[in-house]
Amino acid sequence: MQTASKKVINAWAMYDWANSVFNLVITTTFFPIYYLSVTGDGNDKTKTDYIDFLWFKHIPNSSLYDYTLAAGFLIVALMSPILSSIADYKGNKKSFMRFLLTLGSLSCMGFYFFNANTLLLGTILIITATIGYWSSLVFYNSYLPEIAAPKDRDRVSAKGFTYGYIGSVILQMIGFVLVLMAGDDSAAKNNAVRITFILVGLWWLGFAQITLKHMPAGKPAGEANNKNIFSNGFHELGKVLKQVKAMPVLWLFLCAFFFYNMGVQTIMLIATNFGKEELMLDTTVLIVTIVIIQIVAIAGAIGMSRLSDKYGNFRVLMFVIGLWIAVCIYAYFFLTNKWQFFGIAAIVGLVMGGIQSLSRSTYSKLMPVTNDTASFFSFFDVTEKFAIVVGMFSFGFITHLTGNMRNSILALVAFFVTGLIILAIAYRKTKSYNLINTE
Repeated sequence: MQTASKKVINAWAMYDWANSVFNLVITTTFFPIYYLSVTGDGNDKTKTDYIDFLWFKHIPNSSLYDYTLAAGFLIVALMSPILSSIADYKGNKKSFMRFLLTLGSLSCMGFYFFNANTLLLGTILIITATIGYWSSLVFYNSYLPEIAAPKDRDRVSAKGFTYGYIGSVILQMIGFVLVLMAGDDSAAKNNAVRITFILVGLWWLGFAQITLKHMPAGKPAGEANNKNIFSNGFHELGKVLKQVKAMPVLWLFLCAFFFYNMGVQTIMLIATNFGKEELMLDTTVLIVTIVIIQIVAIAGAIGMSRLSDKYGNFRVLMFVIGLWIAVCIYAYFFLTNKWQFFGIAAIVGLVMGGIQSLSRSTYSKLMPVTNDTASFFSFFDVTEKFAIVVGMFSFGFITHLTGNMRNSILALVAFFVTGLIILAIAYRKTKSYNLINTE
């Protein structure tokens, strides 16, 4: 196949530009800080604040946040195979993508109404926003093998992540300026953050229209339209499962991805909370840190793409996972101040962009040529989401059990080591297959 026109590639990458503001501003920076602020006791001298919520009694507010995210990702993991299989069967994945991104963006705007008295509303919105964002990515990612030839997928995937990092940093800085303009008035600062939530929703919904306009229309993969649509969905899912199990390298790669992605996504989702509670860093330092991560991640996504051309996807991924292990060990034993936090952030940013981009493109190379791209990428998505569920729940549970967030880092080390071992086994098996582009 030939890679699509530059116009189509740019339009595809624009969805990264559109949705990445959610991942940065909502899940990584402003919302975690705002959440800990409105659910805390106002005593900055204590590292951990405890709250009561529904059947949870005297639970660390950071653990409740982790559990809520884990619940959202669990729902995504359970529903995405059905949605994507139906979308492939009916050929309407663009419609699913439109609905889900609209759900996510409206949920972001709804955070404006979240405060200490509306914790239940905030919890529900966290879940619906998570569903909208991550489920829409299933359909977005499934376009990659349709618009890019195998030799161009590393480059195109990296372009998407690069667009995302640039766009998210722009809106991050706008929100940062709004917070600075609020001065020292805590009420004014909170209002500035809440306005930022609305801007995130508008940005996401608005720029996504460019992608929706230019992406090709889907083609139905189903053989008959008179069957129950849910039965067809599970039928398509079963066919994909058989194909994946029959491809040893692809199966091992997904297993490795499951484990190392536990660590990657958990670190990305809890980094701000860790800095806020464990190191007691102020909001300005945390925002600057996240900006550093995003800027460095641009270079990381591009640099890892070029390294993969020279050394192969598997070798570069194994190297990057090794760096993640080193970061976790350093954080557990030595991370105590903001300057060390800045240094760790720079390294995390470098490897974050590379491992996300390469994981997506490697999977697209290993999967077979098929019209059921959404169904295949749902496997990738489900693997990722269950990894996040396990990672976030483990991190929150260990923090809940010990009262110390730092202890949870040890679980992340175990995840990365397991993923590295399985990926090394998968790499050895590539020698038996014609996988030149992914070695």
